[in-house]
Amino acid sequence: MKTLKQIIVFFFIVTFFFQCSKDSTGNNAAANPQGAGGSTARFTIAGNYLYVVDHMSLKSFDITQPANPVYKDKTEIGLNIETIFPYQDKLFIGSASSMYIYSLANPARPLRLARADYTISMACDPVVAKDSVAYAALRVEFTGPCARGFGNSSLMVYNIKDISTPVLIAEIGLQSPQGLGVKDSALYVCERTQGMKIFNVSSPYNPVFKKQISTEIFYDVIPYGNILICQVHGGFALFDIGNNPLEPVFISKILN
Repeated sequence: MKTLKQIIVFFFIVTFFFQCSKDSTGNNAAANPQGAGGSTARFTIAGNYLYVVDHMSLKSFDITQPANPVYKDKTEIGLNIETIFPYQDKLFIGSASSMYIYSLANPARPLRLARADYTISMACDPVVAKDSVAYAALRVEFTGPCARGFGNSSLMVYNIKDISTPVLIAEIGLQSPQGLGVKDSALYVCERTQGMKIFNVSSPYNPVFKKQISTEIFYDVIPYGNILICQVHGGFALFDIGNNPLEPVFISKILN
């Protein structure tokens, strides 16, 4: 049974990348050791629970017995829910207009702790968190099948020391952000055809641009141990980030 659960988790690591890309043309290792998903995922594992978001709600499933998942509860969140990211005992959920934070004190029935409305309306919005900071990548598109939003695409930096009251600290202009992930002092932001931008977040509320990797079209990332798993056009690109997360070293590319 343990083996089956590990297989399910490994499957999720890969499937997470493609879930949102199918939904919207589109991380980071989760804080718990059982699941890891990209920032654009619509489902995630935390402990013995699987959490799934649709456009309006959050559903929880007990997967203590992986071969027999048990539906536990449904929580209405709001409109245009898009992404979910687990960190410690919290879920960070992104919608087209807001970031929601839910407590997993009762894992079967997550409880809303906070909501932070974006300064940009109707943007695509993956969110990741680390310690007392949360980062949201908001993408505004004016043309194409996913045209939406008003304002400028941005990286939003929130102080979440008081988890019930996220405070917007900084807003950094970007071109076309998609997924993002954080590892130690490095923040990775995928900008699709613009490549992947790397920010130094040694000062977590003040990301400083470090470098840009433009060898691929980047959609999403998972920093998983010492490996950076990147969803790129045509498959996955793997980078070594064990020695210096700010200086990823290309390992190989896996084609679809």
